[in-house]
Amino acid sequence: MSSDSLHRATRAELSGLAVDVAPLLLGAELRTLVAGSEVRLRLTEVEAYHGHGTGPQADPGSHARMGRTARNATMWGEPGHLYVYLSHGIHSCVNVVCGPEGQAGGILMRAGEVVSGVDAVAVRRGAMPPLAKTPLTKTALRDLARGPGRFGQAVGLRHPIHDGIDAITGEEFEGARAELWLRDEPVAEVATGPRVGVAGIAGTEAFPWRFWIAGDPTVSSFRWGRGAQAESLQTTGVGSRIPSRGR
Repeated sequence: MSSDSLHRATRAELSGLAVDVAPLLLGAELRTLVAGSEVRLRLTEVEAYHGHGTGPQADPGSHARMGRTARNATMWGEPGHLYVYLSHGIHSCVNVVCGPEGQAGGILMRAGEVVSGVDAVAVRRGAMPPLAKTPLTKTALRDLARGPGRFGQAVGLRHPIHDGIDAITGEEFEGARAELWLRDEPVAEVATGPRVGVAGIAGTEAFPWRFWIAGDPTVSSFRWGRGAQAESLQTTGVGSRIPSRGR
């Protein structure tokens, strides 16, 4: 069996803490069928988030840090559903829910490689007109799903209509289908570091909950969140460089 072999994800595989499940999503695929266009994205970068009362360490960077609200309700549901939220009033960002039902946890899908459906993704992203015949450049291909906003565009899932879609059963939801496929064998070269653009202590080495495939060109660039670099300098002495580590 190939080390790149995939299988349909199960709820049991997603029932652990998001920070533990997140590395297992690297190299996995999110497959969607929206408006007749099928797209497959290989996950290359993810971030874990825990809700109020989840895990041994409170996560001040989570949407669910203060408890359940109308906005984050999907995060408190059964694992395997997708929490689709709006970022900056523009971007639909996609997370997979983790942990037992009633305990909030999510993994943000930050970046990926388009495995199938490049033309549909390019049109959604505005990188190529619908009837264009000119192939995309290497850089344009790399950037199609590089970053959570682009990733959401690429898979075609939109807030609020697709929030809660089930990626385990693949059942149709508001005209869309989604399936999560995991690797049979986890990726070996995993890098970890602070989450991107998260404010304060939650965006420092105290929460090295960003995971990515080391050396993959589709991984997004790191940037400090508001006050995170200063917090990092104060608490760890690290802040003048981009912190990361492999494992």
